[in-house]
Amino acid sequence: MKNIVKLLLSCIVMLSVTYSAWGEEIVIRVGHFPNITHAQGVIANQLSRQGKGWFEERLGSEVKIEWYVYNAGPSAMEAIFANALDMTYVGPNPSINAYVKSQGEEIRIIAGAANGGAALVVQGDGSIQTPADFRGKKIATPQLANTQDVACRSWLKEQGYHITQLGGDVLIVPTANPDQLSLFVDKQIDGAWTVEPWVSRLELEGQGTIYLEEPDAVTTVLASSVTFLHEHRDLVQKFAQAHTELTTWIQQHPEEAQQLIQAELAAETTRSMPAELLAHAWPRLHFTNTIEIASLQKFITAAKAVGFLRDDVDFSRLVEIP
Repeated sequence: MKNIVKLLLSCIVMLSVTYSAWGEEIVIRVGHFPNITHAQGVIANQLSRQGKGWFEERLGSEVKIEWYVYNAGPSAMEAIFANALDMTYVGPNPSINAYVKSQGEEIRIIAGAANGGAALVVQGDGSIQTPADFRGKKIATPQLANTQDVACRSWLKEQGYHITQLGGDVLIVPTANPDQLSLFVDKQIDGAWTVEPWVSRLELEGQGTIYLEEPDAVTTVLASSVTFLHEHRDLVQKFAQAHTELTTWIQQHPEEAQQLIQAELAAETTRSMPAELLAHAWPRLHFTNTIEIASLQKFITAAKAVGFLRDDVDFSRLVEIP
């Protein structure tokens, strides 16, 4: 009899634990950068702050979104490797590097997010006018091996320069975007290859000149950890659909989108951003949810050219639309 009672009590406890697990809140940890090129993440973070969560409303009351802000892609990829992040808005090159580093087992790109909005800005004093003028100059990028860093190294190599991580014919200095502006204003760097809103800030506040722009290049994608994608595919599908709807909303409501971005960037960077600056940067961006492996090939080629990718890799699994 005692054994039967113990068995019944055990069953009741198991049922209670199972019911409790079913009723648990599901947390999705999502990253983005404080850049206009990450508009979907920036806007959604602001709406979450306001209690009007875009993704929360579409994924269900049992889902909670936790937002994490990173300066550049390599840091976000390390967070996914450490199981501290489930999905993130990120540049293509960190996604590619993480895919290679994990032998295709950790990272999947599940949607596009933004094209354009990246540029090389140089001092407006006329000291750099031709490719030959870059010799001996100091150029900042957001972080070693991020998308703009790879683009900068690849372009300089195409101009015939010898580039290393620590020096070479042109010194590339990985520098957080907010620090780029102060260094640029103080003329401690000769240029910066970066993204909006920093391109416009360097141009307007630093009196810089845009030397080279990438109007059609993929700037931002939405990436997921493989574990989260495979264990919660239904949630990832709903998130990707909500991302698509948010992208369409941004396209149709540019003024409201800019206001939300302005508020969120002020919260994340503690610096107010003039509405005029956002309006100046906006035409350079094209927000999209589509992505194809073919559009990423130039980044794979560039990463190989500068030594960040050394082996032939099968990239057929890199893009996986849920």
